[in-house]
Amino acid sequence: MIHRGATIADTTAAISEVDNGRAPIYYIPPGDVATDRLAPGTAKSFSDLKGVATYWSVFTRGLLVVNAAWSYEAPRRRYAKIRGYITFDAGLMDECWIDDQRVVPARGGPDAGWVTDL
Repeated sequence: MIHRGATIADTTAAISEVDNGRAPIYYIPPGDVATDRLAPGTAKSFSDLKGVATYWSVFTRGLLVVNAAWSYEAPRRRYAKIRGYITFDAGLMDECWIDDQRVVPARGGPDAGWVTDL
């Protein structure tokens, strides 16, 4: 995950989740995210599947990208493995990669998933 030349996240331990037949969304362990570049976001949302989302804004080189990421701090039991993991709106970041594949945001909004040839 790169924005304005800064690496925001780099991991080999992401968890892929597919909901309702959408493209996968990748959740990244907080230890693999530059959390010093995150600030609390302003959005609020609720997923019937996962629960209440916590939003994060990304700060790089004097630019704040509001609500560019989110996590589930107390997800429903089925999604306990993503507790505290962070995902990003691929459409708001300059570059998102999975292995050597550049991610294209799926149509349908930030939670529609990440599209690759994988």
